[in-house]
Amino acid sequence: MAHESAVVRAARAGDADALGALYRTHGGRLLRLCAGLLGTRVDAEDVVHDVFVALPEALGRYREDGRFDAWLTRITVRTALMRLRATRRRREVPEVDVAGRDEEDRQAAHRTVESLLARLPEEQRAVVVLKAIEGWSHADIGRTLGIRANTSEVRYCRALKALRAMTRDR
Repeated sequence: MAHESAVVRAARAGDADALGALYRTHGGRLLRLCAGLLGTRVDAEDVVHDVFVALPEALGRYREDGRFDAWLTRITVRTALMRLRATRRRREVPEVDVAGRDEEDRQAAHRTVESLLARLPEEQRAVVVLKAIEGWSHADIGRTLGIRANTSEVRYCRALKALRAMTRDR
């Protein structure tokens, strides 16, 4: 989009208003993505904050030959995964929207989803969040995580098999 290109160029030049506009446009989506990957809203907020603090410098490396939102998402996912690997703190309940349920049911669903995802290996959890929750293709997941698309498919299938086994055990 032509307007976003102008905003990106202004943010690259250090325009705080342009950076704020990029945050308003992309921040909420990136926050939801990170919450799914990291399991806590606090960690997700930290990652999105870190991404946007470093964004003016990172924009110096952005070549406008692809979609900006895809580029920004890849940076955010990589930052979230680095944080996940670096910290092994106690995980909290992620933000999960379960429409049509009362608050008590939503809380139970949050705990169940968090519990199941937390039991998956990190590599499988990342693929499940990106594929099942965010709707990414295996090719996009592979490019972002630095793996082949078929490796993403294998991890996804293994994760689904593990999740099915976990739900049978409940």
